[in-house]
Amino acid sequence: MKLLLTSGGISNKSIRNALVDMLDKPIEESNALCIPTAVHAIPGGAWNAWKFLNGKSGAPMCEVGWKSMGVLELTALPSLPKEHWVPMVKEIDVLLVDGGDPLYLNYWMKQSGLAELLPSLSSVYVGLSAGSMVMAPNIGEFFVNWTPPNDDGDKTLNLVGFAMFPHLEHEMLPYNTMANAEKWAAKMQGPAYAMDDQTAIKVIDGEVEVVSEGQWKLFSP
Repeated sequence: MKLLLTSGGISNKSIRNALVDMLDKPIEESNALCIPTAVHAIPGGAWNAWKFLNGKSGAPMCEVGWKSMGVLELTALPSLPKEHWVPMVKEIDVLLVDGGDPLYLNYWMKQSGLAELLPSLSSVYVGLSAGSMVMAPNIGEFFVNWTPPNDDGDKTLNLVGFAMFPHLEHEMLPYNTMANAEKWAAKMQGPAYAMDDQTAIKVIDGEVEVVSEGQWKLFSP
């Protein structure tokens, strides 16, 4: 699977161009599934899910011109036969995964069976904030809010070998400073990226490339 892990969505020309390269065809010819699940675990989640799906969140994902879009709500999948959704996921061009709470998203990716399916997909996975963070081995205590029933600390899917600190120096998130990112990174076991909303990390076959028109920093262990 190809990964485009963003902090603020498809927010600039460089990130959009990287996405088109990964799709190997225009966005206008590509079909997308949108996953809003993570946002339900934060205050105002239902409202924010609507904004994500309607292109009003301020972080471009669903509104960039897809040929078609569907909604894949992970919390519904455990109660459905797999033939209702797995073939659709296998055929889709891109998965657009919203932000919110990364541990909530991690829990439902596993409960739904999507986590097991992800490595075999040929589609492009585009994460936004928590949708990107969930790919890491862990997220760090700084980002732990929701506690899953099977409390597994801050561990996530471990599909990439690095962690992410999104929304660096964001005006609406006063604690997401470079100083706090350095403290967060000092407690992580592996490589860790601090990244602002003009930055994304592209991962293809294990090869990592930063795509940015903004600010980012790699912290080595």
